[in-house]
Amino acid sequence: MGSVAQDAPQEAPPPDVDYSPYPEQSFPNRVFFGDTHLHTSYSTDAGMFGNTLDPDAAYRFAKGETVTSSTGVRARLQRPLDFLVVADHAENLGLSPLITESDKRLLANKWGKQVHDLTKAGKAGEAYAMWGAQVSERDDPLSGIEGLLDSMWKRITGFAEKHNTPGLFTAFIGYEWTSTPAGSNLHRNLIFRDGKQKADQVVPMSAYDSEDPEDLWQWMANYEKKTGGKILAIPHNGNLSNGLMFDRVTLTKREPLDKSYAERRSRWEPLYEVTQIKGTGETHPMLSPNDEFADYEIWDRGSFAAIKTEEMIPREYAREALKQGLADTVELGANPYKFGMIGSTDSHTSLATTAEDNFFGKATVVEPSANEIRFEEKITGYQPDPKGRDYAIRHYEASASGLAAVWARENTREALWDAMARKEVYATTGTRMVVRVFAGYDFTENDLSRSDFARYGYEKGVPMGGDLSRSDTAPAFLVRALRDPDGANLDRIQIVKGWRSADGKLHEKVYDVAVSGGRKIGADGRARKPVGNTVDVKAASYNNSIGAPFLQAHWKDPDFKSDQHAFYYVRVLEIPTPRWTTYDAKYFGVKLPDGVPTTIQERAYSSPVWYTP
Repeated sequence: MGSVAQDAPQEAPPPDVDYSPYPEQSFPNRVFFGDTHLHTSYSTDAGMFGNTLDPDAAYRFAKGETVTSSTGVRARLQRPLDFLVVADHAENLGLSPLITESDKRLLANKWGKQVHDLTKAGKAGEAYAMWGAQVSERDDPLSGIEGLLDSMWKRITGFAEKHNTPGLFTAFIGYEWTSTPAGSNLHRNLIFRDGKQKADQVVPMSAYDSEDPEDLWQWMANYEKKTGGKILAIPHNGNLSNGLMFDRVTLTKREPLDKSYAERRSRWEPLYEVTQIKGTGETHPMLSPNDEFADYEIWDRGSFAAIKTEEMIPREYAREALKQGLADTVELGANPYKFGMIGSTDSHTSLATTAEDNFFGKATVVEPSANEIRFEEKITGYQPDPKGRDYAIRHYEASASGLAAVWARENTREALWDAMARKEVYATTGTRMVVRVFAGYDFTENDLSRSDFARYGYEKGVPMGGDLSRSDTAPAFLVRALRDPDGANLDRIQIVKGWRSADGKLHEKVYDVAVSGGRKIGADGRARKPVGNTVDVKAASYNNSIGAPFLQAHWKDPDFKSDQHAFYYVRVLEIPTPRWTTYDAKYFGVKLPDGVPTTIQERAYSSPVWYTP
C-alpha cells in the first residue's frame, strides 16, 4: 500500500532550473590519449622501405581494428587510441603509392619514371637514394607536375575526414615539415584544427620551399589569414638537432634571437615532443648531474649525417630550453620556449604501437621477427665519420614511446586542438597513466580529498600549462597520478623546478613529493632509496608487489622567492618493467646482443606551470 506521502501530488521543479549540475560545468573532465606523429606509406621514407599500409589502415588500427602489417603480421592495440594525426612527410607526399599505381603523371616525368622503374625492378634502395639526394639539395624533382602534390594532399585530408567521428574518435588533418639542414633534425608536425574544406585550400609547405622555421611560421600565418582556420606546429624532440633546436641565433641569418622571434615561436609552437621512438629529450645527465633519472633513453652520438659534439647538447633538451626561456623573458621581453610537453611515436609502420610488449618498431624493416636486423638496424649515423667514429644509433636503442595525453571535455578536433593550444597536455613514454596537476596559492593538503577536486582546482588555481601571477605567497601544487589500469604500479611523483636568480643565473632542482612503499622523503626533498625491481628477464615478466597504483601530493615550494621567474612540471615514474628487447628475446628465442638494455622505467611529463613576477 502507498503511504500518504507517496500518494500526495509532487510539486514540479521550476521549468527554468536544471536538475543536473553537469550542463553548467565547462572545465576539462577527461583525458584523451593519442599519437600526433605517425607515418604511413604516403611518407617516402616509409613507403620506399616496405610500408604498404595507407592512412586508412593507420586510422583503422588506431581505432582498435586488427590490421595485417606490411610484413604479414597480425597487429592490434590492447585499447584503441582516442585520436590520431597521420603526419606524413610533405616532401613528395605520396610518392610510393604513385609508383605502386604507375601514375601516368609520374611516368611522364623523366625523374619520376626513373624512380618508378628502379622500384619496380626491385631496386627501391637506389630509388630512395636518388630521392634523398634531391631532398638534401632542396630540389623538388616533381615540381613541374602541376597539381600532383595537391591531389595527394586531398587524398590525405579525405582519409582524415572519413575516419573523424566527433565524440568517439578524432582524426586530425596534419603533416610533417621535414627540415634537415646538414643532416640536423628540425622537423615539425603541423596539426589543423579544421576539416577538409579549409585544409584543402592550401598545399603543405615542404623543406623544398624552405628549411627555416621562421618561413614555416609565415606560411602558417598565411593559412590562417586565407581560410580563417587554425593551425599549430610541434617540434620533433631536439636530441637529433645537433644544437639547432634551441639555438641562440636564427637559422638562416644567424642573428641573435629578439622579441619578435620569441613571440612568433611561442605563438606557433605551443607544444614540444619530449619523447618518441627516437629517444627522450627531457634532459641529459651532463645538464642535470644531480638528477639520477636524467639518463633515460639518451641519443647523444649524432644525427642522420652529422656527428654530435658536447657543446651542442645544452641546445637540444627541454629542461634547459625551459630555463633559457626564463632568461629570455627578462632579456628579450618574451619567452620563445614556453611550451607544453607531449609524446608521440614517429613510427613509420602505420601502426601506433606504444606498449613494450606490442612494439612493431621504428620502420617496416624492423617489425617483429627473429632476424637480428630487428636489433642491429641503423636508425641514424648513415654517413661514415672521416675519423672512424661510430656514431650510429641502432634499433635496440629505440623504445616504444610515446603518447600525447590531452585534458578536454569532449573528443572532437576543436576541443582537443584547443587543449593543445592552451598546453593542458602531458607526455608519457607509452603507458596510459592519468596525471592531473593544479597550482595556486590557496590549496591545502585537505583539498586532495575533495569530492569536487577538479572543479575546485580550476576555480582556485591553474592546470598544467597555466600561468601564476606574482604573489608573496609560495605556490602550492595538487598532484594526482593513477597507474595505467593494465600497467605497472607507480614509483614516485616528482616536481621539477627551474628558476632564474637575481644574478641572472639559471637553476634547477628535482623534488620528490610522493613516493610508494613507505619510503621517506628527506630534508633535501629527495627519497634516495630506489623502489626496487621485480622484472624476471628470462620470463619477460614483472609483478606489482612494489610501488603503488595511486599517488597524490600537496606540495608547497620551500625555496620560493617572489621576485624570481620560475617554472614547475611534474614527472611521474613507474616501477621497472621489461623492455621490448626482453619480450622479443623470450618470444622469438633469440639471444640479445651485448649491452642491450632489458628493463625500462616508464614515465610521464606534465606541461609546466610558469610563475612570472
